[in-house]
Amino acid sequence: MAALLPGSAVFSQIHRMERMDSAVVSRSYHLNPVVVTGSGHHQRLKSTATPVHVLSAQEIREQGITTFDGALTRMMPQVAMAPNSMGTFLRLNGLGNKYILILINGQKLSGDISNNVDLSRISMSRVKRIEILDGAASSLYGSDAIAGVINIITDQPTQQLVSVTSDTRVSGHGQLTESVSLDIFKNGFGSYTSFTHDRADSYQNNNQEYVKGSDTETQPTIAPLFTGYRSNIVGQRFTYAPHQHLALNAGFDYSYKITDRPDTRDDITGGTDYEMRYKGFRWNVGGIYKFTAKNSLQANFTVDRFRYGKEYDVETKTNAIGDYVQSKKQRMMDGELKAILGLTRNSTTIFGANWRKDYLTATSGNIDESVYALAAYAQHEQKLFKDLTATIGLRLTHHETFNNHLTPKVTLMYAPGNFRFRATYSAGFRAPGLDELYYHYFSVNRGKAQISFGNQNLKPEKSNYFSLNAEYRDEVIAVSVTGYLNRINDMVVKENVKVDEVSLAMLRKEFPEMTDDQASKLEQYALYQNSDVGDVKGLQLNLSANLFAGFNLSVNYVYTYARSKSAAEWQPLERSIRHAATVAANYHHAWRRYGLNVNLNGRLQSKTYYTGTYEDAPGFGIWNLNTTHTFDIAKWIVLEPSVGIDNILNKADRRPDSSVRRYALFSPGRMFVAGLKVRFKK
Repeated sequence: MAALLPGSAVFSQIHRMERMDSAVVSRSYHLNPVVVTGSGHHQRLKSTATPVHVLSAQEIREQGITTFDGALTRMMPQVAMAPNSMGTFLRLNGLGNKYILILINGQKLSGDISNNVDLSRISMSRVKRIEILDGAASSLYGSDAIAGVINIITDQPTQQLVSVTSDTRVSGHGQLTESVSLDIFKNGFGSYTSFTHDRADSYQNNNQEYVKGSDTETQPTIAPLFTGYRSNIVGQRFTYAPHQHLALNAGFDYSYKITDRPDTRDDITGGTDYEMRYKGFRWNVGGIYKFTAKNSLQANFTVDRFRYGKEYDVETKTNAIGDYVQSKKQRMMDGELKAILGLTRNSTTIFGANWRKDYLTATSGNIDESVYALAAYAQHEQKLFKDLTATIGLRLTHHETFNNHLTPKVTLMYAPGNFRFRATYSAGFRAPGLDELYYHYFSVNRGKAQISFGNQNLKPEKSNYFSLNAEYRDEVIAVSVTGYLNRINDMVVKENVKVDEVSLAMLRKEFPEMTDDQASKLEQYALYQNSDVGDVKGLQLNLSANLFAGFNLSVNYVYTYARSKSAAEWQPLERSIRHAATVAANYHHAWRRYGLNVNLNGRLQSKTYYTGTYEDAPGFGIWNLNTTHTFDIAKWIVLEPSVGIDNILNKADRRPDSSVRRYALFSPGRMFVAGLKVRFKK
C-alpha cells in the first residue's frame, strides 16, 4: 500500500489539517489523528470502522524514546520484546514475530534471524506516527498478519526549502543514538536524507551462573544479559509532484549491525568466538495518480535484501580472526497495484493486486529455496444510514506451495454522536515459512549440539478473529474497551523430540560433523509440526485525556490469555503475558521562546510464561522520567536539550543465569539520560 505523497490533493488537505493541529498546545489533536492502516485509505481515527492504536512522533519524543522497540514497549502494553544477539523476539497480543506484519509506509519489512525480527533496521529519525492494528488483517495485507499489523509512517516535510536536524541521546552502559537528517523541498521536488548511528555495550546483572546439573552451586561467567552492538542506517528518499494529480517517489535504506560480545576465554565461561553481523538493503519505487479528490491509482514495487552471519574475532581450529561465514540470506520482491475509488458519495471501494516472491539461502540450515504468491483483493466501505457504516473485504491468495485461500473481513460501526460501537470478524492465513518447511540445521552452543528440522508436510495456518469495541471520543477525552478472540488452526510450533537410539543413529548420519562427545550429551532435537489449535482471548482498556491546558494523561491495560493445544494438552504460548499496563502523564507549557515538557511514564506487567523446562520470568514495574526544554532561538534554529532518568526505582532481574532460566526484564537498573536535538530551517 503506497503512502500518500506531496503533490496530491488529499495529501495537501491532510497536511494542512495536521499543520493546524500541531499549533494546538493542548494536544487535543492526538485524540483524533489521521490513520491509514485499518481501512487502507486515509481517514480520521474516530471514523475508521476498524480500531487502530496510534503512537505519534510528538508522544514518542516527549518520552525521550529513540528506538523502535522502546516506543512500542513503553506505550503499547499488548506488545512485548526480548532482545538478544539473534534479533528481537517480538510479541503482539500473545503471538510471536511470524504472526506480525511490519510495514514501512505500507510496504513489508522483510528479513529475520531465527524468526526474530531485526528491528535495528528501523530508524526512528523520520517516524511521523506508528499505527498498530490488532487481529487478523489478511484481507488487505495477506499472509503474516494473523496477530496484527504495525505500520510505520515516515515524515516528508514540505514547509521549509532546507531543513537540517541533529538528534543525540546518551545514557549508561555506552548507549548512544545519533541521527542526522537533511531535507530539501522546492517546486514539487523533495529530497530526504538521513543517517542514524546506534550503539550499546554488553552488560550483566549477575556475573554468576549455575553449574550444569546443580540448582545451588554457581560459578563465574562473562555471558551478558544484554548483548551489545553497533549499527548504522542510511536512508534516502526522493519525491516529485509535477502537478496536483501526480506524485512519484523512490528511495532506499541500507543497514549494518554487528554485535559486541565478550570473547571466549579459557579461564571463565560465557564468551563467544564470533560476532553476529547483519546487512540489509531495501529500495522501492512508486507513485499515486489522483483522478479526483476521491479516486486514485497507486503502484509500488519493493525489493528487500537481508543477510547475516558470523564474523570471527577469536581464532579457532577452522577459522581465523576476521573470517566471515554467512548463515542466512533472504530476498523479497513485492509489487502492488491498488485503486481507491469513491463510487458513491458515502462509500469508498478498494481494488488491488499483489505479487510477492521470497528467496531463502541458509548455509547453516541447508536451504536454497524460493516461493511466490499472487493475490487479488477488494474492499467496500459503505455508510448505510446516518450513523451506521459497514465494511466488507475479501482476498484471494494463490500460494505456490499451498494453492488458493480466501480470507474475508466484515466490520460494522454504529456512531451516534461521540460514541462508536464496532464489531469485526476477519479471517487470517499464514503459509509456513521456507525455514519451517526446509530447515536442516546443526550448530554447537557452549559445546552442546543444537539441531532443528523443517517439515515439508506442514499445513498452512488459518485463523478466525472476532472483536467488539465501544469507544467515546471528543476533544477532551478518549476512552475505549475492546474484547477479542483469535483462534488459530494448525498452528506451526517447534516441538522438542526426545533422542533415543534409533533417532540418534539417524542424526549422526544426517550430521557427520557431530562429535562423539556432542552426541553423548544430545537429549532432544527440534522439529516443526502443526499443533491442534492456538487460542488467544483478550481485553483492552484505553484512556487518554487532556485534563487541563497542557496536561495529558493516558492509561492502557490489556489482559491476554494465550495458549495452544497439542496432543489434547493445553499450555501457555511461549513468552505470553497475562496482564500488562502502560501509564503516561505529560505536562507542557511555553513561555515566549522557551517551552518545557515533563513526561512520567511506566510499564507494569505480570510474569512471562515459558514452556518446556524453562522457569517463568517474574513480573515487574518500570517508571521513567523525561524532561525536554525547547529554545526557539531564532527563525532558523531551535534547540531541544533533554534530561531524564530511566528506571527510576532501579528495578532489575538479578537472578543467576542458567540453562533453565529466561528473562522478561532486561534493564540494568537506574540510568541517567541526556539528549540534544538541533533543528536548522530556512
